[in-house]
Amino acid sequence: MPEISDHRARILASIRVSLNKGMSPAQAEANIAAECANLDRKYVRTGTRATAGHDGLLELLTDRLLEYDAGVYRAAPEGIAAAVGEILAGRGKRGLAIPAGVPAEWLPQGYEFTLAEGFDAYQLDATEGVLTGCSVAIAETGSIVLQNAAAQGARILSLVPDYHLCVVFAGQIVEEVPEAFARLKATSTLPTTFISGPSATADIEMTRIKGVHGPRFLDVLLVV
Repeated sequence: MPEISDHRARILASIRVSLNKGMSPAQAEANIAAECANLDRKYVRTGTRATAGHDGLLELLTDRLLEYDAGVYRAAPEGIAAAVGEILAGRGKRGLAIPAGVPAEWLPQGYEFTLAEGFDAYQLDATEGVLTGCSVAIAETGSIVLQNAAAQGARILSLVPDYHLCVVFAGQIVEEVPEAFARLKATSTLPTTFISGPSATADIEMTRIKGVHGPRFLDVLLVV
């Protein structure tokens, strides 16, 4: 998405100049960096569960995801395809759309996986769902972060289909939000989506409705 990123960079540079009293883009950038460096950061920036291994993070993330009404499954690295097949069979799915970069070893035999690069909203809506990886998962908030990268695809891929199956590796899980942003720093210019459970919202009468802003059904396969 180079053109969108370029436009975004120009717009943000213009905003920075406007907010910094007509400074040049370079001066505004330096001024913002200096202000950012001087911020008082007394909030929790590093979790404690990781020191005891992945089990604490896995349990916390699992707890949050289940509370959000997501399905949670586990598999060993060599058992991803088998687990994906079992999940799809349980959901009554015959196949899913996938972004470029999904490893062949994730895909079980007997199901149809369609490369969805360039699909529009109508094409994605007609699929049975989507299978992706992720960039990072945040245990404390039960959030999964997707970027426009290999095995994750464009944002539309995870927002339009009614069902999303996401593969999360134990090494991708962090405890706190600041830890996630630290990991995402190198790819911060990529389009990014934070997902916390299936899409759900409530109207003024507090009637909960699923699927308004994304998939109604989310399954997460934790690879440990």
